[in-house]
Amino acid sequence: MKPSYTSLPDGYGEVLSVDLQNDKRLAILVNSVAIFISVVMGVAGHFAVNIKMLFDISDGIGAYLLRFLVLSVGMVAYIILHELAHGIAMRLCGTKKVKYGFTGLYAFAGSEDFYSRKAYITIALAPVILWGIVLAVLIVVLPTEWFWPIYFIEISNISGAAGDFYVTLRFMNLPKDLLVSDRGVEMKVYSRSAGE
Repeated sequence: MKPSYTSLPDGYGEVLSVDLQNDKRLAILVNSVAIFISVVMGVAGHFAVNIKMLFDISDGIGAYLLRFLVLSVGMVAYIILHELAHGIAMRLCGTKKVKYGFTGLYAFAGSEDFYSRKAYITIALAPVILWGIVLAVLIVVLPTEWFWPIYFIEISNISGAAGDFYVTLRFMNLPKDLLVSDRGVEMKVYSRSAGE
């Protein structure tokens, strides 16, 4: 099966719709999972490097302010880089045009194409894997005083992928022939068995 199609092939019918913006129960679930991940990672990080290190000014006020500037700019930049990673993965699957946006609750990358299950799971997990590795390397190679600024961005990386984890788990249990249309925060899933 091709990784993406510009139109739904004959014989396919809708089997599932996932709307992360308008399905309130799902939004609460996904955001609760994100909060849980953040808390667990925050506590684990504190055991690795005491959170007091974030507020340590022993190396000077300039270095202290620089760390907070990097943290602030990094958190905003990460949102953009996360969606760009989704978009690049879509392009690698053959998509010609990716649409980016922000709904007030979610930033998104979407397209008019239909993706195979394998391609869509790759698209969904691309940012968390790519940036997870980059941030983990930075955490290891940078001095300890940079742990928390980078680790907070890593927490955003993992917790911010709660919706991506949800759709990955949900779609893995669906028929292998499925095709996913992701217009941003709403996904429609199609299967040949539903079109019969």
